[in-house]
Amino acid sequence: MQLDRQDDLFCKRLLELANISYQKGICTYTDFLNLNDINLFFNIRSELPPIQTILFGGYQDSERKILCFYDENSFSKPEFPIDCIYIKPIHSKFSDNLNHRDFLGALTHLGLDRSKLGDILIDENQCYLFCNNRISQFIADQLNMIKHTNVSCEIVDFKEVNYTPNFVTITGTVPSIRLDAILSVAFKTSRSSLSGLISGGKVYVNSKLVLSNSYMLKEGDVVSLRGHGKFLFKEINNQTKKGRFYITLLKYA
Repeated sequence: MQLDRQDDLFCKRLLELANISYQKGICTYTDFLNLNDINLFFNIRSELPPIQTILFGGYQDSERKILCFYDENSFSKPEFPIDCIYIKPIHSKFSDNLNHRDFLGALTHLGLDRSKLGDILIDENQCYLFCNNRISQFIADQLNMIKHTNVSCEIVDFKEVNYTPNFVTITGTVPSIRLDAILSVAFKTSRSSLSGLISGGKVYVNSKLVLSNSYMLKEGDVVSLRGHGKFLFKEINNQTKKGRFYITLLKYA
């Protein structure tokens, strides 16, 4: 696999962390990984030492995740360095309409590296931010305004966050369970317009890069189209007399 310089350095860092965990019998952790990082990990996994791994981002359906290397026979068990910060307007009545970009922009304006930040879950101008626990107090102390809205920050235990994603249900029919066919239903566009996005490395299935239009999806797969969103392929309902498949997708709102 041909890697650019940045990806090559990332893979070397994974190897370094895996070796430390394997040799010392301790847990080692990456920063928050994006979809490309996670895919690189899957690609080089066989080249790493025989060590256990687990990916976690603070909640079950997280997209950005921290990778932990650990020895299952060690007394040291994974304890992810993750905090969750609940951010909300102080006066909700006078709040701007805040979206993901607004929250992320305010955080990066504080000089924070994106790799230290996990998912940002928005719920009506409020959000749960998952982040590295070394910077959580800094964020809680320094983040006091987003756009023109004064906000408060409270560090909460991520294990107690009860988040249920909002879905938009999409139904349709497809001639087959090919990736391009189902993407066309999910994003309401033609299969031909999607082929370049797939071959261009924009589509991930369960965090793994897929480059083939004809890749066959399975019920339960989570598909991400970078820059457009993601969806859960919930189920195949039945088949028409002409052989088309009725499908149900749950698109993350």
